[in-house]
Amino acid sequence: MSTDLDRSAVRPEQGAPDLELSHVTVRFGGLVALSDASLSVRPRTVHGVIGPNGAGKTTLFNVACGFVVPDEGTLRRRGEELGRLRPHQLAGHGIARTLQGLGLFDRVTVLENVVTGADRHARTGFLGAMLALPGSWREERALRERAMAALDSLGIAHVAGLYPASLPYPVRKRVALARALVAEPELLLLDEPASGLSADEMEELGDLVAGLTDRMSVLLVEHHMDLVMRICDEITVLDFGRVIAHGSPDEVRHDPAVLAAYLGEEV
Repeated sequence: MSTDLDRSAVRPEQGAPDLELSHVTVRFGGLVALSDASLSVRPRTVHGVIGPNGAGKTTLFNVACGFVVPDEGTLRRRGEELGRLRPHQLAGHGIARTLQGLGLFDRVTVLENVVTGADRHARTGFLGAMLALPGSWREERALRERAMAALDSLGIAHVAGLYPASLPYPVRKRVALARALVAEPELLLLDEPASGLSADEMEELGDLVAGLTDRMSVLLVEHHMDLVMRICDEITVLDFGRVIAHGSPDEVRHDPAVLAAYLGEEV
């Protein structure tokens, strides 16, 4: 796949941000994990979050997912305040996520794992399926077809009948991504999606994520700089829980505060 992705063109604003974190502060006892941190994910863009180890990236991601309730600040989705967001509410807001730990169910097949991500499209619900109510079997078939399409789009339809534990780690990561994509989210939250991938696999992932913006926005927390700089439209940089820089990849790459935070390493 081509590595020459042109991310320089600025997409026009289309209303309120898909996700906005405003002046977020998170404390764990005496430790301030985030301090007055803000970012906005514009529609149909890839927004990257980077920073040295311990900068607060994971905490920010957990706030966006509803795992952590901030002590101060607000979350908004397209201008609407989310309040005390909880993880089970994400699908209802058109949000899907992947996690570093993958969270796959080892005792059910890959296909069944991905079907669990399609609950947003289910109508009869669990009770209807248990009682075999009219229409429940048709819905189950439709959800399985949707899940197979998600697997096929990632090139792993051939593992649908296998169990996640039997698969190589990079394939399991694709299964987790398929489970997120099958919900057809409007906003996708990705936590370290490139961890454990080879250079070629990372390149394929970058092309895939960049191509998602024709139908969704992406918030990407990642430590692989080459990937972030290649596919992101905007980047927010954290250090010691504070936002120290924000802008395009070129702006961030040459920001003195960013260079200092990375101890002079080339960004």
